[in-house]
Amino acid sequence: MAALTHSVVPVLGGGQVGRTGVVKSAAVSECSPSTSRWTGRNQFRQELQGVKLTRRNLTVSRKAKPCAAAVCALAVEELSESPAPSRKNLKARSDVRNIAIIAHVDHGKTTLVDGMLRQAKVFRDNQAMQERIMDSNDLERERGITILSKNTAIRYKGTKINIIDTPGHSDFGGEVERVLNMVDGVLLLVDSVEGPMPQTRFVLKKALELGHTVIVVVNKVDRTNARVDYVVNTTFELFLELNATDEQCDFQVVYASGIQGKAGLEPTNLADDLGPLFETVLRCIPEPQVSVDAPLQMLVTNLDYDEHKGRICIGRVHAGTINRAQEVKVCTPDGNCRVAKVSELFVYENFARVPADSVAAGDICALSGLEDVQIGETLADKLEGVALPTIKVEEPTVKMSFSVNISPFAGREGKYVTSRNLRDRLYRELERNLAMKVEDGETADTFIVSGRGTLHLTILIENMRREGYEFMIGPPKVINQEVNGKKLEPFEDAIVEVPQEYVGAVVDLLGRRRGQMLDMQASGLENSTVVKYRMPTRGLLGLRNALLTASRGTAILNTQFHGFAEWAGDISTREQGSLVAFETGTSTSYALFSCQDRGQLFLGPGVEIYHGQIIGIHQRPGDLALNACKRKAATNVRSNKEATVVLATPFDFSLDDCVEYIQEDELVEVTPLNVRMCKNPKMQKKR
Repeated sequence: MAALTHSVVPVLGGGQVGRTGVVKSAAVSECSPSTSRWTGRNQFRQELQGVKLTRRNLTVSRKAKPCAAAVCALAVEELSESPAPSRKNLKARSDVRNIAIIAHVDHGKTTLVDGMLRQAKVFRDNQAMQERIMDSNDLERERGITILSKNTAIRYKGTKINIIDTPGHSDFGGEVERVLNMVDGVLLLVDSVEGPMPQTRFVLKKALELGHTVIVVVNKVDRTNARVDYVVNTTFELFLELNATDEQCDFQVVYASGIQGKAGLEPTNLADDLGPLFETVLRCIPEPQVSVDAPLQMLVTNLDYDEHKGRICIGRVHAGTINRAQEVKVCTPDGNCRVAKVSELFVYENFARVPADSVAAGDICALSGLEDVQIGETLADKLEGVALPTIKVEEPTVKMSFSVNISPFAGREGKYVTSRNLRDRLYRELERNLAMKVEDGETADTFIVSGRGTLHLTILIENMRREGYEFMIGPPKVINQEVNGKKLEPFEDAIVEVPQEYVGAVVDLLGRRRGQMLDMQASGLENSTVVKYRMPTRGLLGLRNALLTASRGTAILNTQFHGFAEWAGDISTREQGSLVAFETGTSTSYALFSCQDRGQLFLGPGVEIYHGQIIGIHQRPGDLALNACKRKAATNVRSNKEATVVLATPFDFSLDDCVEYIQEDELVEVTPLNVRMCKNPKMQKKR
């Protein structure tokens, strides 16, 4: 991928004479990163005798040899003061590769996996296939995003490749952090036009911290405005910013079109299939270094559920071998252990789980029969097993209150409506969602749920709603910290891509929310500008809808958690009040015709509403109570012509929009059939 430019300084009689040269990797072009054996090794070793090698810079060249990392690795090996630790007990499994596909949202991860599955002959030639095979969840298909990590496996030239498809949205970063413990390398997908985006930085940082090998896949190279050289250079700069090692910086680049199922080592010379990508995975992703003869160690990384088999534990066998019907010791992070028995054992083959009698170290497997096992626990040998370090993810930044429905329409539509139902469901979510926390609220029927962002929480709310739960949620609030007597709050980097004519409105909006501009530059798209702000997480609440309004629906917002900083001061996230119904009944055209002059309505005629329900946005600050159920008075006087009632199209607010809209004294009522907003009756009584 890259040529290494070094300063070569021979030592001559105590003095130093400097000269600059470029060390090419031609002599080591036949390297195999997995075995660390290179052709030409002895020749290169002789060239380094008496030569001091120091790194000066690293320039990106997509025509360079794919294994230039051998230069850095050998230089470090020869000049290092302390040798690497002995790994005599570890053996390489050449028949397995474990990879995760990571990227920013909508950069084509799941589409690329579809192409890999097709070309690995997972399905018959005449078998009908749907798009985005891995997105099996209904919400994933509706929203077009990946929410849960999923495992699959294919075989290529006798080698099994375990593939994990990960979410791309920052709110589901906990899923990515968790599954990276199961792999030895990652495919980092980058869009050929957009380049590295905020979530690209987050997932890449986690992969580099674990020491994983990274293959950069520049996807969608078939786009007309693709700029592959800029994308590769920007990705390399991102590696440097994240303090990647020399070996990690010398990444292999593969150019691909996931939707066409093509890949190649040159953007203008793609093969007819994904063969170059498969070959690169086999060549550059390290083979698992494992100890098959050691006592069993397997870290539970994910959980699934089957109606017939019950809870299914998923993880990678780190040492030893696990067998079907074997008794294992379940070790918890606090040191407590208990004995359990594995009833069934599975491995991933193609797009299904296949029963297996035993699974050796280095492979990913799933097992059933352990009903009380949690993520982060270790399955170890019954006699000699030792627990592995547990999984740690970043702390939540946003919290919301979940409570029993107290509206006049409570209990009409939901199947699970009590506080006990709500408590059981929320604590059951913690079993597989490590990035979420649940605490008891001020009252017995209130619970505080914390997550990585509003989308993280609204996905949970939508799932519960579809399962038949009925409850109320409060406005999202940021989770603050207090350090040395100072109040700290979470800050995030907001990157907005917007057409040039709306830049002024966007800059003004972000500035009013305590944002500080970090960068502004033209994007790869025609007449578009990218502005980067650092702002409090509080300022992001409700920002997406405000940006769409200010930019006529053209702005694209991406956010990335930055860290905690001092309290930025008060922020006004909503300037307008609400239109509130003061009568229970059915809305009428006659009443709504006069109501729409006061603001924008959320509903049309013939809808059941109740006292205190929010029915629209007031055009001025402050709330306004209206009667939306009033009927036209019936008289015995005939009129020559009835007045024609013309109503404006109401706003169609989704669950996400409602969560972003409500303020401190407002709630969202969530039922299987409806999502309504209302004033908090408890706060109204206090007033």
